Amino acid sequence: MTPLLQVRDVAKMYGARIGCTGVSFDLYPGEVMGIVGESGSGKSTLLNCLAGHLKPDAGQVIFDTRVDGPVDTVTMSEPARRMLGRTDWAFVHQHARDGLRMNVSAGGNIGERLMAVGARHYGDIRARAVDWLDRVEISETRVDDRPSAFSGGMQQRLQIARNLVTDPRLVFMDEPTGGLDVSVQARLLDLLRGLVRQMGLSALIVTHDLAVVRLLADRLMVMKDGHVVETGLTDQVLDDPQHAYTQLLVSSVLQV
Repeated sequence: MTPLLQVRDVAKMYGARIGCTGVSFDLYPGEVMGIVGESGSGKSTLLNCLAGHLKPDAGQVIFDTRVDGPVDTVTMSEPARRMLGRTDWAFVHQHARDGLRMNVSAGGNIGERLMAVGARHYGDIRARAVDWLDRVEISETRVDDRPSAFSGGMQQRLQIARNLVTDPRLVFMDEPTGGLDVSVQARLLDLLRGLVRQMGLSALIVTHDLAVVRLLADRLMVMKDGHVVETGLTDQVLDDPQHAYTQLLVSSVLQV
């Protein structure tokens, strides 16, 4: 099977400080990879390099496109990368406000992404928006409400609907449950797990929460000081960590 994403020796520097360096891995269709580490470990820098938000200083990010097959997105033209970001890729921000148009209705937020890929029939767009609100457990009566009237958990679910409406194949998630109450986190994680499985999504999830990756991720990558220090099947890494830093991460959670 051809990997959906091939990451080869990706590096990003901030002057003399390492953002991430020497990162390589393959992600296969339908696979979810978790990326964990403490603040400053390089996990968000890596995610933003892979998603095209930051230009890496070195390395390749090869995505298996529908039309042209494997293409290095680092050297791709900006318009082509933007189109990829509207179609086959999606990015779920930690703070939903960063991924939503707060002055546009809930239905408009979802419809906007459909229009970006050529949808023009108002009735069809609104119907798809209502369907997706239902799929993320938001009442269709809220379709004309603005996100500012929603709770934090509802805003995050709306951001997910906006991202997934175009049936992307790869979703980047940056701390998707960060800042939410525990009960809201649990509901959101349950929803995400269901959608990932139903849609056969591939995903890269950055988080500091090991419970999140245990629930969602097939494989796990542990980062420290910009380097990958351990990788493997999620349960294997969490239940029998080999690297001293991973052991510390796991034991710190067990002691809480």
